[in-house]
Amino acid sequence: MKTLQGIGLGMFLLALLTFNALLFMGRFELSEPEMAQSVKQEHVEVLRQELQPMLGKTYSSSFAFATDFNSYLDAYNEKQKNSQQWDRVIWDDYAFTLAKVASEGFVKNNKLLLLLLTVVLGAAGALFYILPKYKGEPEGIKNNGIMFSSNKSRGVVGISLGAYLILVYMLLYWFPEYIVNWTLLVDPLSHALSGGPASQWFLYGTIYTLAILVMGVRMFRRYRGNNYQLLRTASVMFFQLSFAFLIPEVLVLLNKPWYDFKNIWPLDYDFFFEYSVASMLGSGSLGMFMLIWGILLILVAVPVFTYFYGKRWYCSWVCGCGGLAETAGDPYRHLSDKSLKAWKVERWMVYPILVFITGITILTIANYFTEFALLRQSTDVLHQWYGFLIGAAFAGVVGVGFYPLMGNRVWCRFGCPLAAYIGLIQRFKSRFRITTNGGQCISCGNCSTYCEMGIDVRWYAQRGQNIVRASCVGCGICASVCPRGVLKLENGPEQGRITDIPVLTGNDSVKVLS
Repeated sequence: MKTLQGIGLGMFLLALLTFNALLFMGRFELSEPEMAQSVKQEHVEVLRQELQPMLGKTYSSSFAFATDFNSYLDAYNEKQKNSQQWDRVIWDDYAFTLAKVASEGFVKNNKLLLLLLTVVLGAAGALFYILPKYKGEPEGIKNNGIMFSSNKSRGVVGISLGAYLILVYMLLYWFPEYIVNWTLLVDPLSHALSGGPASQWFLYGTIYTLAILVMGVRMFRRYRGNNYQLLRTASVMFFQLSFAFLIPEVLVLLNKPWYDFKNIWPLDYDFFFEYSVASMLGSGSLGMFMLIWGILLILVAVPVFTYFYGKRWYCSWVCGCGGLAETAGDPYRHLSDKSLKAWKVERWMVYPILVFITGITILTIANYFTEFALLRQSTDVLHQWYGFLIGAAFAGVVGVGFYPLMGNRVWCRFGCPLAAYIGLIQRFKSRFRITTNGGQCISCGNCSTYCEMGIDVRWYAQRGQNIVRASCVGCGICASVCPRGVLKLENGPEQGRITDIPVLTGNDSVKVLS
């Protein structure tokens, strides 16, 4: 079994090395006809003049091509801004589009082969490593030296992995022209599903989905024998593959808007933005259904399901962010900060973000019904800054890149506005709780160690107090790792759900109000 794991690890590392090397391969040569067909008609003549030195020139990498393109376009735009010719400024980001049409050579001519040697080989290697991993071990979760792992306990491997993920997310969000060769790999899959070439977001969706599926297999192996964990893992795998990946791409193939039917405002923060509403209203009856469906999720589904099942129905069974956290992020769940100071920071971050996006949404809707005469420029600026700071930097770069540094639920805990919205309902109007049997608690600390949301579960268990926290996502790992069966996830009557209420005091201690 060790041999098979070694082979799997070798396959994965070889695939990853090849995947990264692809960024520096290929040739890029932009012709005038390719450029004219890839940009808006009103920009063709300007770009023909400004990019004249680039046309017909061969570049050895996407980095060289994109650097030249950005320098020429930036110089042109700066000239227009200085002369106050704002209507002549080219705001469109053509760097990725033109880099892709300019690509030639080895990578473009061997897409399918390279896809097999990178993405497919990497996934197969990961499975070869995972499948034998827990064979022969008794059911149940043990620490097994996890605190001493360089990968899983902020060691050199973990820090390096975090840095790599952060770099990849930065390229994905802000410099996609540098990862054109990666998107070329998934062009065949994109053409098969949506009928068009792959964007950086299709690449991201493919790898994101594959990560959940592969690491979901790891969850099946690790938590075998625990039906709750197996079912919720199967659930997040299903919703990611179908609702977040396949269905939206098929909708595009049918000339309908790309839409994830499980994504809910305010996590889907641009749901009420002008272009989203216009896209849905312009798509006939299906588009109208999307709009009504989205509103019903916000106003009906979230309160009703949270009342009966707590936050877990979405955050641990449906959500894509939670799906990645629960599968790919599971090895890092113990890194979440359990201190009271972290709890304070959590509350002072996640709820203001909810208030902020709610305010932006109200302004946007008011703007829409006043025919965009009210604060249009201001709301556009707010949209851009929220998308940059929260939608990209926090949810993406920090949310995933910090898995090996701060645990797998950094975004869910400190930034997700939907988690804040559902959490408020769970805290004050829900049947869900985690009950404890303090007489059986041996204070081993497994529950607190493995709580991904930074809850000191042991503190509650020692006192036999129900756990009713807005942040709890009901993953059930605390109950799974308890050797004495002290903890139990329940949906009971509201009466008696909250008994003792912990209150933070000024000296970072906890007192209990009965």
